[in-house]
Amino acid sequence: MAKATITILPDEPIGLIRPELHGQFIEHLGGCIDGGIWVGENSSIPNISGFRTDVLESMKKLRPPVLRWPGGCYADDYHWEDGIGPAAQRPRRVNIWWGQNVETNAFGTHEFIQLCRYLGAEPYLAGNVGSGTVREMRDWVEYCNFTGDSTLARRRASNGSPMALKVRYWGVGNENWGCGGNFCPEDYAAEYKQFATYLRDFSGTNLFRIACGPDGNNHDWTRRFFSKLGRFPHIQGYAAHYYCGTAGPSATEFDVNQWYELLEKATRIEKLICEQRQLMDEFDPQRKIGLLIDEWGAWHLPTPGRNPHHLWQQNTLRDALVAAITLDTFNRHADKLVMANIAQMANVLQAMVLTEGDRMLLTPTYHVFDMYRPHQGATSLRVEIDGPTISFPVGPEKRQLPALMASASLRGEKLLLTVVNPHASLPVEANIDLRRKAIGVSSKVLTHSEINAHNSFEEPGATVPSDALTNSNVDAVVFAPRSVTAFQIRVA
Repeated sequence: MAKATITILPDEPIGLIRPELHGQFIEHLGGCIDGGIWVGENSSIPNISGFRTDVLESMKKLRPPVLRWPGGCYADDYHWEDGIGPAAQRPRRVNIWWGQNVETNAFGTHEFIQLCRYLGAEPYLAGNVGSGTVREMRDWVEYCNFTGDSTLARRRASNGSPMALKVRYWGVGNENWGCGGNFCPEDYAAEYKQFATYLRDFSGTNLFRIACGPDGNNHDWTRRFFSKLGRFPHIQGYAAHYYCGTAGPSATEFDVNQWYELLEKATRIEKLICEQRQLMDEFDPQRKIGLLIDEWGAWHLPTPGRNPHHLWQQNTLRDALVAAITLDTFNRHADKLVMANIAQMANVLQAMVLTEGDRMLLTPTYHVFDMYRPHQGATSLRVEIDGPTISFPVGPEKRQLPALMASASLRGEKLLLTVVNPHASLPVEANIDLRRKAIGVSSKVLTHSEINAHNSFEEPGATVPSDALTNSNVDAVVFAPRSVTAFQIRVA
């Protein structure tokens, strides 16, 4: 059995783990909203004001701190006025990005805000730069946030919200290097400045304006964007996207080397975070502009028998480890990140929940977010791991993974340590040096005997966490292969 040492350094805090690092994302794409979150009040599926009760209750347990909408690529062909007013009078539009479905616009601004309020999430609206106008987005901000007696505020009141919606987070377009207009960095910077100039802090909302960052760790986009932007003051956030993609024929079909390949791809987000923040520091040394990863996750090949434009995919134990590796990375770099939003909440890409008719299941990724929830709002601590590595081939190339990956956080006397053992078949024994006395220890572990284990509508509980260590001894802890473990430790 491989041996390792995990050392937690409570006197070396990294920074506050912002709850926003556990953000979620929904888009008008396949069954994410329609059928996944929203069924309408007349549905036979139990609902609250049109929202699926089972999905609402499950997601409320996760306490998502922020929710991004309406896209994604859909954002840059979405016109907000289509989604307000009486539902029967809202126009039907063709979704040009995701299968040319007809969107009824039954789910619009007010429905989105209602969902956020129910979940306790801050709303994050992505505005239309690609096919929209400055005036259109400026008016959306006023409609949502102005408390005075303007025509748009009156219109909001007549649509059921006399109180301002108080939307703070606003994205100025989405993926504007691609589906958001195919801009070069300089042209997008010029568009950003024009749009952001007119996005005002109506009624003291303290807007957080977010610019489109790179596709992956693209240094050229970032450097050219900030060079063109200059000393423009109306920017608070800069959002990169990182999908680790896939390895193998499908979400559930892959061999051991493809298991490792995807997990290694997930670790590359660390390089993105460090290098993009370093690049931003050249232009923003005081870090007034926050770095976001507002889309991330696994993106597998289309599922046979499903509409390939709807991005439905099963969610396995491998995806759970992708999520855990990523969240641990966010924790270890809590001083560099202000927000991250996984794609997407329901039925699309690396989803929290899958639905089919009146049935719903929680994915292994959902369970990782639940296990990692106590990290939110705690202080990240530096963790050192002394242990072996895993070598594996990707074609002619040899790659490596650490045998253990982890992060730790402290809130008062409560320490949370989360650890991933990515090995497909071998356990790792580790001594955990807390540098403090452990008074009580409990833990949960998510693992399975099969690397492609997943939950199905026939077996929704096939891959779920179980209770493990429940004493005060953290010497010689054995981490099961293919596992995510969360220790909750009371320290003195």
